[in-house]
Amino acid sequence: MSAPLDIPVAILAGGLATRLRPVTEKIPKSLVPVAGKPFLAHQLELLHARGIRRVVLCLGYLGEMIQRDFGDGRAFGIRLDYSFDGPKLLGTGGAIKRAVPLLGDEFFVLYGDSYLPVEYRPIAEFFRHSGKLGLMTVYRNEGRYDTSNVVFHDGEIAVYDKKNRPPEMRHIDYGLSLFKAPVFESYSAGQAFDLAEVMGKLVREKQLAGYEIRERFYEIGSPAGLAELELLLQSKSP
Repeated sequence: MSAPLDIPVAILAGGLATRLRPVTEKIPKSLVPVAGKPFLAHQLELLHARGIRRVVLCLGYLGEMIQRDFGDGRAFGIRLDYSFDGPKLLGTGGAIKRAVPLLGDEFFVLYGDSYLPVEYRPIAEFFRHSGKLGLMTVYRNEGRYDTSNVVFHDGEIAVYDKKNRPPEMRHIDYGLSLFKAPVFESYSAGQAFDLAEVMGKLVREKQLAGYEIRERFYEIGSPAGLAELELLLQSKSP
């Protein structure tokens, strides 16, 4: 069990999860059962084990169901707060912008379908020493678990692009990032935008640190990923 960390985590859990339909027609992705529990329960247990004590859930589609089932987070030893998109989906960037008042000066951002067996403290320390406004964790994927989207060399993120993918892309956005709140000041409240847009801007400004992770990631964004994580978690259960 890691010592408590003073940085909160925002979990982006507001998407429509179309790749998991029909399962997600009536429940949000965070409540999809994996190894006998809602996926979010596994995420929170892992975060608590890594020292995280505050989580803000950024919610949209069917988000009220998550708030009803998880409440204040006390059952997981975590303080849970909620930030709702409102009448229109704000995208991953807009959802974080809305949640900044609950998150404070610096915070992790975790995708709502990612299960990441990593230590958070070394990433936070690396970020603070970097002096940069943002950090992306990357994994040398070589196209194995999803399509690579990062050119990372000499400890620097040279290119991050989800649309144009040159052959020198060997790494992938691992699913965990860190930001200082001022990154989101230039975006207007209620504006829909993607976190990838924010990352791209930081890359161009040389303000995005890169931290390479050696452990592979797991995700439930697709039926194949869900089945793979189910096997992993079942193998760990007593």
